[in-house]
Amino acid sequence: MPDNVTDDAPDSTDDPGSARHTWIASLISTVVTLPLAFFALVYSMLSPMACDSCSEADAHRFDASFGPAWTVSCCGLLLSLVILVASWVCARRRPPAAIGLAVAAPATVFFTWVAFMTLINWP
Repeated sequence: MPDNVTDDAPDSTDDPGSARHTWIASLISTVVTLPLAFFALVYSMLSPMACDSCSEADAHRFDASFGPAWTVSCCGLLLSLVILVASWVCARRRPPAAIGLAVAAPATVFFTWVAFMTLINWP
């Protein structure tokens, strides 16, 4: 019987199979997600400039579609930020969940941008 009970613990830091390095997935996700979300936000903020020289009918159609698309964009980017923070929170306690959340954060930004692009009625 070992003198130290923690030597045989399944989550021991000496165990090579332990999930000590799951924070790397969250770090890579942060490095990818934050700039991607920034560019998606800037693109969605500047997209009304595409209709500066439109006719009045095109401008009304664009404005009617921009409101819901902007809401989807803001909510989706906020959701990706929440997922990113959750990946950092789960990094120690639930490593498989942290890796899944780390992958989901940039994917959420991408799908939010795709949803924004499809909701806009471009002139």
